[in-house]
Amino acid sequence: MKDVAITGGGVIDGDRVFDPTGEERMRGPHAIAFTDCRHFTIRDVSIVDAANYAIYFQVSDDVDVRNVKIIGGWDGVHFRGVPAQWCRNVNIVGCQFYTGDDSIAGRYWDNVVISQCVVNSSCNGIRLIGPATHLIVDHCLFYGPGQQPHRSSNRTNMLSGINLQPGAWDQCPGLLDDVLLSNNTMKNVASPLTLWAKPGNPVGRVTVSGLEATGIYHSAVALESWSDAPITNVVLRGVTVEFNGGGTAEDVKRQVRGPGVDVRPLPAWGLYARNVEQLTLEDVRFALAKDDLRPVATVGSVQRLTLDNFRFTHSPGVTEPLVTTNVGKINLWQTDLISPR
Repeated sequence: MKDVAITGGGVIDGDRVFDPTGEERMRGPHAIAFTDCRHFTIRDVSIVDAANYAIYFQVSDDVDVRNVKIIGGWDGVHFRGVPAQWCRNVNIVGCQFYTGDDSIAGRYWDNVVISQCVVNSSCNGIRLIGPATHLIVDHCLFYGPGQQPHRSSNRTNMLSGINLQPGAWDQCPGLLDDVLLSNNTMKNVASPLTLWAKPGNPVGRVTVSGLEATGIYHSAVALESWSDAPITNVVLRGVTVEFNGGGTAEDVKRQVRGPGVDVRPLPAWGLYARNVEQLTLEDVRFALAKDDLRPVATVGSVQRLTLDNFRFTHSPGVTEPLVTTNVGKINLWQTDLISPR
């Protein structure tokens, strides 16, 4: 099917349908679902209280979702390709998400742009559960807590702003590469960025260029490879993040195990990096709302670490603010402490 459009100022109301025979003994039908389509446009509509995903599509190309408002339900836009046929050329622009589950999720994406969206969720803002290439997330606002409660747990706290976790749910081999997260704003999320690599899911270049985040309440920026292959290259540039703090000396001793599906506490309050070839922090500022006895960063098995104008809050009693293990080469310029409050 090709050349399909759903447009106008109308409302698609899922009426909060519950199906005791559905997934989680409660999910009903998706509000909009399509497979193997080309040139599909959804524009200027609202989708309210979908019984499952508001928009769900598979192995479809040239999809444009624009000026759509999604309230309630589970995932807002969820799209999946397969290893032999990725979803290509997808634009999600100017949309508003107030979702009970992940606002945008899926896997096997190529040439995807998510731009100028408002993202409010009681789960993750963007959750990538498989490979993707040429992904841009630009000028979006992510904030919690969720206005719509999570359907199955009734909680409202927002998890990661952006969670890139190929292979976390099930095996889906393929590359994550050429990711640009630019000029985004976040408030009251568990972690601004979570990046996990597992066997079968190599990660190339990921760039964060311009991020303002406050009220980060649960976990540091996490950049972790749990396979033999390291993450190739991560750049954080022009990033300012304020973490809530409050970590204790016992938290420093926390044993880090392989990730599950959601963020977890870590032994550093600002950055946790594991198994990365090149890691660059340029014009990065990490601040604390209250003291934290963990180091600002724990960096392990990194071949080249560059810190250029990296500034951070130093809490009294922290004797080793930057912990490095098995780091090959460190380039350090203009890195200093922010005075305690």
